[in-house]
Amino acid sequence: MFAATAVALTAVLTAGTAGCGNPEFTYVNLHDGEIYFKVPASWRQVDQKALQEFFEPGDPASAMAQIRKERMALAAYDAHAEPSVSHFYGLGTQDEPFVFVRTTALFPTERDAISLNSMRDAFLPFTADRRRQLEQLPGYPLSAFEPLIDEVVHPGDGVRGVHVRFNYAIRGARTQTFDVTSYLAADGQRVSTMMIRCSAECYRKRAQELDKISKSFTIKRPIG
Repeated sequence: MFAATAVALTAVLTAGTAGCGNPEFTYVNLHDGEIYFKVPASWRQVDQKALQEFFEPGDPASAMAQIRKERMALAAYDAHAEPSVSHFYGLGTQDEPFVFVRTTALFPTERDAISLNSMRDAFLPFTADRRRQLEQLPGYPLSAFEPLIDEVVHPGDGVRGVHVRFNYAIRGARTQTFDVTSYLAADGQRVSTMMIRCSAECYRKRAQELDKISKSFTIKRPIG
């Protein structure tokens, strides 16, 4: 089943000369190897059950929850010594980065509605319209939006997508930088998104390391 093979650790790249030293990166595959990325080997994987519950709240035994589980694969890695899905927004992290990847098979209505702007707004509001909508909510925890990067990307094989980077001041945490890359498969059937988060200060200091993670995010053409 798709969910059973959603996350597969496939290889590690050693630092320096092959066969010498400790592993530098962990390579991760989603969706039977079609989605690929790498993270520093010292980062720890976030508990899969907690991750599922974070993105699919409610009764996990419901019919819709089961359908979503089969259509969606998730993976997250945390540089914090105690990895937690609660670090998604930067709360209680001691200023450590976090990376999250999700790939989702779209329902027909979702395929009809998908756009570059909806991919920009994959996790947090980036577009002006979406920000205006959410800012009206009581107790809205985000403020001081700062756009840093906004680009349309075409990585090849008919895949298209967006890459955005932005800052938000989040209640209960320092200002956070979010780097989001979202790809729509060539057949329009699947959206795959990577989010990297760290405080703005952390992101500036570790930009080279975090950019390696972002650039490793790859969508491969299905075999067959």
